[in-house]
Amino acid sequence: MKKILLHICCGICASSVVERLRQEGFCVFGFFYNPNIHPEEEYQRRLAVATQVSHLIGFELIEGCYDKDGWFKLVDGLENEPEGGKRCLACFKMRLQETQKKANQMNISKFTTTLTVSPHKNAAIINEIGKTLDPAGFLEHDFKKKDGFRLTTKFARAHNLYRQNYCGCIYSRSQNENSISCTRVKYRE
Repeated sequence: MKKILLHICCGICASSVVERLRQEGFCVFGFFYNPNIHPEEEYQRRLAVATQVSHLIGFELIEGCYDKDGWFKLVDGLENEPEGGKRCLACFKMRLQETQKKANQMNISKFTTTLTVSPHKNAAIINEIGKTLDPAGFLEHDFKKKDGFRLTTKFARAHNLYRQNYCGCIYSRSQNENSISCTRVKYRE
C-alpha cells in the first residue's frame, strides 16, 4: 500500500479526508503542523481533537513544532490582509513546506492537506502552492467535493467533537469577531 503524509489543519477535517485517501489506496499518516493557531490554548484544543480523531479512525498522528514566533515573523506586515489574502498564502506555503520536509524525512513520497476540505479555502490556490513545491509529490485534491465538508461536520456531531469558529490565526479570529481588541503582543506571551 502506498503511503501519504496528510497535513491536518484540524481533527474533524481529517475524518472525511483520511477515509477518501484510504479509498484511493493510501496508508495515511497525519501531520499536525499549525504554528498559525492562536492563542496556544486553542492550539492545544485542536491538537486534542486531532488526537481523538486519529484514535477513532485509526491513523498515526505526528505533531510538528509549534513555531509561533516563526509564524509571526513570516506574516509580519500582513496583519491587515483580509482572510484569504497574502497572509493566508504565506501561511499555506509554510505549512505545506514543512509537510513536504517531514514526508521526505519519513521516506514518504506523497503529501497533501486537509485545508481544501473547507468551503472557506480556495482549493485551486492551495493545490497550486503544493504543486509548485513538489510537482510529483503533492497530491492535488479538492476534498470539499463529494460532500467532504458535510461529512466532517456529521462526524464531529456524531462524536461530540469541538469545532472551531475561526481559521486559526489571531487575525482571522479578530476579523471573525469583528473586534480589534486582540493584539499580536498579547498572544506571543
